[in-house]
Amino acid sequence: MRQAHAEDARTEARRIVRDLLGEERPTAETLLDDARPVLGGERTGRCLGLALGASLTRRSAELAAVAALLVGTRELGVQWWTRARGGKLPAPDEVLATAVAIEPWTDLTALEMLAAWIADDAADEMWGRPVAEVDLNSWQAEDRFELPPDVKPGQRLVVHFDAGGRLDAVVTRRADDDLGSNLDFHSLRYSRPAEAQWSWGVAAGLGPHRLPGEDPDPYALEVDPDAAGILRAWAVRHGATQGQLGERWRTVGDVVAAIERVDWMWRSGEWFGWWRGASALVDGSAYLPYRLEELAAG
Repeated sequence: MRQAHAEDARTEARRIVRDLLGEERPTAETLLDDARPVLGGERTGRCLGLALGASLTRRSAELAAVAALLVGTRELGVQWWTRARGGKLPAPDEVLATAVAIEPWTDLTALEMLAAWIADDAADEMWGRPVAEVDLNSWQAEDRFELPPDVKPGQRLVVHFDAGGRLDAVVTRRADDDLGSNLDFHSLRYSRPAEAQWSWGVAAGLGPHRLPGEDPDPYALEVDPDAAGILRAWAVRHGATQGQLGERWRTVGDVVAAIERVDWMWRSGEWFGWWRGASALVDGSAYLPYRLEELAAG
């Protein structure tokens, strides 16, 4: 069932990528080629530098952020990059230059932060500024925020729930004659930059995503055969097939491709430790011995 859902998600992601980016098969090369005439050579070069600096298991997420910036810049214009925000926030170009995320996005990388920023600005441009923010980890629909003044029953208010994500709250009159609101979950939608970010990451997958200027090729580096053997053996014991794992794990690229092929499996709880171990093998993490000991025992 999880595999079917994963394939459905990939199919939908490829459709959105075709619609928004015109790419039949998303790759890092085509994405950067599309970005240069829209973002400009210098900005695209900075984005490339940040992607090159990320760990290999994070590279797909960084490139997906570039997809959001490409689509968002097409919508909002290149002037979006140079416009400061009321003295409180620097211009996006400054963030790209310093590569440091700012409040309220400090838990994101610089590229992810810029993607969230442009996704929200595109959503504001399309649906207006939201009146409140709600957390959709709770599906309670009633009275999730304080109403602004002068609202009327039946009025639809835009609320924010995620970067580029919006839904409507309908003002309603309660039995005690007070006004409240009900979230309309059927109105949930995302701006096009947010859709581009999600769809590129899902459609392109973890990689390998080779980038210009890499020498040596990080995906060609050889991995520790003993560590690879422990990870493969655990995966086989827990249901992975030879076709999913590949014939051998000799290089980092072999492991990245295998992680991508069993993506739908490692998203289940029991596979999380395996994913952490395989990612540590790819990224050269110091946590690898601990992960291997844990997996060898299971």
